[in-house]
Amino acid sequence: MLKSLVCMLMLTMCGCGLSREGRADDETPLEQRTVEADGLTRRYLVTAPADLRDDEPVPLVVMFHGGGGQGRAAASQTRWPAKALEERFIAVFPEGTGPDPEAPGSFLRNPQVWHDGSGRFTSREREYDDVAFIDRMLDELCEAYPVDPSRIYATGFSNGASMVFRVGVELSARFAAVAPVAGALWLEAPEPERPVPLLYITGEDDTLNPMAGGVPRTVNGRVMGGGVPKPPVTDSVLAWAEMLGCPGEPEPLETPEGVTAVRYGPCECGAEVLLYTIADCGHTWPGGNNLLPERVVGKETDLLNATDLIWEFFSRHSLPEMPDDAAAGAEDR
Repeated sequence: MLKSLVCMLMLTMCGCGLSREGRADDETPLEQRTVEADGLTRRYLVTAPADLRDDEPVPLVVMFHGGGGQGRAAASQTRWPAKALEERFIAVFPEGTGPDPEAPGSFLRNPQVWHDGSGRFTSREREYDDVAFIDRMLDELCEAYPVDPSRIYATGFSNGASMVFRVGVELSARFAAVAPVAGALWLEAPEPERPVPLLYITGEDDTLNPMAGGVPRTVNGRVMGGGVPKPPVTDSVLAWAEMLGCPGEPEPLETPEGVTAVRYGPCECGAEVLLYTIADCGHTWPGGNNLLPERVVGKETDLLNATDLIWEFFSRHSLPEMPDDAAAGAEDR
């Protein structure tokens, strides 16, 4: 898998000169922080409003980059930093691990991935515990910033979206809602502690995350993901809806032309599951600053802005208030 990932990235870099890989979405500063987890020093980037106050806790959004990517490129692609400053929340961009986990990520030299439960990245000597990293990162962020622990969210793209599914299950007590874009639920028999609302977005012409499932390929036919077939998109969404006790039949939602959306709900504890699909859209972040060429990932789209839609979805959900004994336990973490 890593070899094929590097090949694709080399093709991409040679074809379009991706000097943009380290560019921020604008002039918004990104602070690099580190945390020790599972025997490694793990890195993540943070954007936060400059005038945060301890008596004004704010939401936190975690954005997982795609396979081979980096936090800074994900910030550029999605424009979450600008959204964070506009809406007054903290945006965080954690880094996966590459073949050399101690070295900074690089598209060509050290492509970083997330261990999303698929088993696609087990060719290394060791599979590092990404869930433990995110759990520890959230602890440190809550100590360093005035984070509202009832409004912590996760979103991500591609391999990062699959990691969103995983943390939505294994850290369900921490995330109020999740929003994967073009990824898959790989976990078998997932059992979250609580029902986590989910918004899923994907392009109908995404060959790297095929709507009908199957082996992921670039638009020009190159096999990716080690040839491991992906499940159909609806399988992941329906599994999540069933896990949350949602009604079997979804309701259609009003959308712009070219966008189709359905909602499963109401589910347990007020949760909901939404599925948005976009016509004539490839493996891209809708409405984003996509860095890879159309001949590899397919067409971009402006029919929908994923960052705006996801933030609106997150804003509707928060964790239920904890009993006093549970709250005391959380403070002792």
